[in-house]
Amino acid sequence: MDVAAILSILEGTIRLSTPLLLACLAGLFSERAGVFDIGLEGKMLIAAFFSAAVAALAGSAWVGLAAGVAAALVLAVIHGLASITFRGNQLIAGVAINFLAAGLTVLVAENWFRLGGRTPSLSGEARFQGLTLPLTETLAGVPLLGPFWGTVISGHALLAYLAFLAVPATWWILYRTRFGLRLRAVGENPAAVDTAGISVVALRYAAVMICGLLCGLAGVYLATALSAGFVKDMSGGRGFIALAALIFAKWRPWSAMGATLLFGFLQSVATRFPRLDLGIVVVPAQFIDALPYLLTVVILAGFVGKAIPPRAGGTAYVKEHG
Repeated sequence: MDVAAILSILEGTIRLSTPLLLACLAGLFSERAGVFDIGLEGKMLIAAFFSAAVAALAGSAWVGLAAGVAAALVLAVIHGLASITFRGNQLIAGVAINFLAAGLTVLVAENWFRLGGRTPSLSGEARFQGLTLPLTETLAGVPLLGPFWGTVISGHALLAYLAFLAVPATWWILYRTRFGLRLRAVGENPAAVDTAGISVVALRYAAVMICGLLCGLAGVYLATALSAGFVKDMSGGRGFIALAALIFAKWRPWSAMGATLLFGFLQSVATRFPRLDLGIVVVPAQFIDALPYLLTVVILAGFVGKAIPPRAGGTAYVKEHG
């Protein structure tokens, strides 16, 4: 394998792990507050559709971004109402959101564009273009460092850089702010938080809305940066992969970045090598494509019992009246 192929795989790893990382951080906020969210997939999907649809109509990726994030936030509010206000089953609410998004996106896409559930292809200002970072030309002639900086680090869409900057921001919010301390506490012992005079409902809604925002950015990236428009079910199970990465990372932001980079790397290898000739045996393309999903199953089977989730996760809080 030559240097160019390695750089191509690493560049693809960054691109393909970006939506996974955003969705994983989204689930991290929600689940740290005690609200399990199976609906990451649905929020990503609806954001992808509305961002691509509005960007195609308005000719602006930024207008599409606003529409995509708004759509994801609407589903976040619905999830909050179902699981926090009305104390419904959080997992069922998330599954319902996934079904709603899968059906609604195709229905509205066909009604608006008559393209078989797709949006028109995006180009120009309707897409987020890659950014050329400083020093790219300066380092171009430096062996190894120049190609690495110019190919792997530089040239990504703005949302990709925001996704990786969100990792230290998430760590700082959760572990260095009063809001983060309260958010983590409400996922472990909401009764104690309530006794301290802090609203459990408000904290959980805040976490769910942050989750919606990050899922919205993930969906927008899928449709307007990684791809050039929306197609049916384009999230492709990324929401569930992000959940597996979250469990693998034990609900920690830096570990979440490592886990999503691993999944992104496997997807990048599958894209770069449709079939892998190892000399002794040839690995078929279908197996390479299935690697990220196989890893998801392995993680869920092997780590669910070992990774301890927030103690109050998955249960609605009922205020005790004394």
